[in-house]
This record gives sequence, structure tokens and C-alpha cells, in this order.
Amino acid sequence: MKNGGKAGQDWSQLMRLAIAGDQRAYQELLTAMTPVLRGLIRARAGGMDMSWCEDVVQETLLAIHLKRATWDSDQPLRPWVYAIARHKLVDAFRRRGRSVHVPVEDFAETLQAEPEPDSFEKRDADVLIARLPERDGALLRCLAVEERGNEECGARLGLSAGALRVALHRALQRLARLRQEGEL
Repeated sequence: MKNGGKAGQDWSQLMRLAIAGDQRAYQELLTAMTPVLRGLIRARAGGMDMSWCEDVVQETLLAIHLKRATWDSDQPLRPWVYAIARHKLVDAFRRRGRSVHVPVEDFAETLQAEPEPDSFEKRDADVLIARLPERDGALLRCLAVEERGNEECGARLGLSAGALRVALHRALQRLARLRQEGEL
């Protein structure tokens, strides 16, 4: 599937849920991840037998499990997983006494080009911004949601460059307080 999981969920979201304790999400992630890893490792195995490849897949899955807390949840999961797979493959070749070079470029076609926008993130931002005073909300929508420049947003809201910076700072402080208070 395009996102690497069932029902359109991507691996990153499934791992976030799994780290938060959702066992079903973790099982779904491992189920989605295993055939992809198996294909990558077999393609790079250089004529090694199927049981050798399966051992590398299992070592990779175990390493992902043991190291899952080290993944930066703000980053896509796939590059992290593929790096682990690459290292486990190299380790397996070294144990067999073969010299191997597996360039990162070999994995480039399987890496996610750009993370897709998170629909929940936009919804959460809209909900929080709607709770701000009108000017703060308009400023954050212009700068962050619509991704307009400082000059355009300043002109739209009648703010000088200095006033825009001060207003943005205050709006972000209010937004942070809302987020901390669990207003979402």
C-alpha cells in the first residue's frame, strides 16, 4: 500500500500508537513491515539461501523492537527501519566472512519521498487556533497554516514587522498554554 499499512495508516503513526501502548497497532505495524523487510533483504542477499534471509529479517525485527524507544517520533519511521535493516544485513554478511558494500542509494527507491500531511495534525491545529483570540488565530493561520510570508501577513493584519514578531510571540505563548492545559 502507499503508506505501508492497513487502512491507509502509515508506519510512523502505527509506531507512535504502539509506543503509547496500543498492542493492536504494534501487531499491525509488524505485519505490514515484515514482507517489505523480507523483500529488501532478499533483493540484497546476493544469492544467500532463504533461511539466511529469514534470519536477517528476524534480527532486524528484533532490533526494531529493542530500539523502538530511540526512534524520533517527529521523523518518518521508514528511513530509520531501513537503516536498521541495512546494518543487520551487513552484520550478517560479516559473520559469513563476506565483504559487502550496501550503499544507501540501494534503498533510496523504497524510502518515502516526502512525509504526507497528517490530517489529524491539521484538525488539531484548527481546533487550538479557533480557541485563541481572533487576531492571534488570524496571524497563526496566515503564517503557519497558509504558509504566507511575514510581509503579506503583516499587511493583511495591519501590523509592522516588529509588531508582527511581538504578536506572533504572544500568540505562540497562548497556544502553548492551551496545549499544556489539555484544551484539545
